[in-house]
Amino acid sequence: MIQSTETLKVMAHGDREIVITREFDAPRNLVFDAFTKPELLRQWLLGPPGWSMPVCDVDLRVGGKYRYVWRDSNGNQMGMGGVYREIVRPERIVATEKFDIAMYPGEAVSTVLLLEEAAKTKLRQTVLYESREARDAILQSPMESGLAASYHKLEQLLSAFDKEGTSL
Repeated sequence: MIQSTETLKVMAHGDREIVITREFDAPRNLVFDAFTKPELLRQWLLGPPGWSMPVCDVDLRVGGKYRYVWRDSNGNQMGMGGVYREIVRPERIVATEKFDIAMYPGEAVSTVLLLEEAAKTKLRQTVLYESREARDAILQSPMESGLAASYHKLEQLLSAFDKEGTSL
């Protein structure tokens, strides 16, 4: 199964993985900052219009925890968090993820790789689930459309900073 929105690709891989790829017209150190700084995450990791992120806690170190809580315009909330397993600035982030209200059984492990070529960054995120059923449940959810909306906002954020020639 392959889904694509603009430059976003979401693919099932093997029995338990989803591989997400997206290219950004920005250097990878800026993309890495956008993935790890709460003040920037709150600006783009929001999903569809009408969502906000009232909680965004990041303890960016191996063994450190992160926690996100999103709220829609009706006041409904969705939370998730995890633990950082590996951080290699500016190219790799490995962390667990688990939602407060289980969208799938168990937890997942997300590996974000940022590869830079000619001042552009290719994101490759692999999410490993505990079972094929868990992975398939996510593929059937609106995850792809929410991710596409978030990454569109990230592209806009990166463009604004890139044009100004400043770092995030």
